[in-house]
Amino acid sequence: MTETQNEENVSPENGQEQAAQVQPAEGLPSLKYKDKKEVLRGGLLGFFIGLAIIVPGVSGSAVAIIFRLYDKLLYALGNLLRRFRACVRFLLPVAAGAVIGLLLGFFAVQRLLDIAMFAVVGLFAGLMAGAYPAVTDEIKGERKSAPRLLLFAAGFLVPVAVSLVASFASPEGQSLQGLSWYHYVLFLVLGYVVAVTQVVPGLSATALLMMTGWFTPLMQSVHLSYWQADPQVFAVYACLAAGFVLGLLTFSKLLTKLFARCRKTAFFAIAGLSLGSVVTMFFNPEMYALYQSWAGGVPVLQLVLGILLFFAGAAAAYFFVRYERRHAPLPRK
Repeated sequence: MTETQNEENVSPENGQEQAAQVQPAEGLPSLKYKDKKEVLRGGLLGFFIGLAIIVPGVSGSAVAIIFRLYDKLLYALGNLLRRFRACVRFLLPVAAGAVIGLLLGFFAVQRLLDIAMFAVVGLFAGLMAGAYPAVTDEIKGERKSAPRLLLFAAGFLVPVAVSLVASFASPEGQSLQGLSWYHYVLFLVLGYVVAVTQVVPGLSATALLMMTGWFTPLMQSVHLSYWQADPQVFAVYACLAAGFVLGLLTFSKLLTKLFARCRKTAFFAIAGLSLGSVVTMFFNPEMYALYQSWAGGVPVLQLVLGILLFFAGAAAAYFFVRYERRHAPLPRK
């Protein structure tokens, strides 16, 4: 009798609340930050995502895997319209960090790259290399079948191939002046593909833009005098932004569905992509130009500093991964 009364007293609103609470138990990630430390972690993730747009080879998605936020990030982006409030609350710290990372990358890191590129790249590459075990944790102990190994190899070769094409076959003479209508369609597509690089570990937005020849023109356009002389460039920004947002919303949802069906198999490809991204940090269009400038003599000090920073970054990142393993172990399925 009591159970029947309790069932009758459940209002529709209470039923909706209970259904919302059940969702995470059915495999959907909880988007609520537990404490300020997790909020800070979300902001730090956004920082690396913003930095990844500027610094060649840096993968924000790989950082998301290290921080155990990759699934939540994909879900929040792919379900922004369906669970708007919860997704926005999760994404706010990430977005704030991304803005800071983008600005710092544009103004500070780019200047450091101009001064000592190999040393800076060595540090970032070391951080990525040291954090790589966090990615392989997902496939640890899994059966290494031929299809899975092929996916790993293909994942490794994709960023390497993109970097090689960008270095040796980068088109010259791209300009934001005198654009035709089809250029704006191109920028929509380009914005979409840049978004894909932000949610797939191992892909670099910078390498992609360099490969298509638009990286330098876009970077040079971010200046007040340029905006005053050619305000039409804001239409380019708008197309890139629209394609970027569309790419985040749709491709994140696609990846979420893919992981729900074959997560472990998909992570073999992601492990390859992440490893390939470390390699491409030392070989991309900007680094290739640097190596060419060394033809007259190798700067020993910068070379040694870069090697030392690589190992220092790798050690720091690996210790952080070990800390995360102890405090937030991966669920084993």
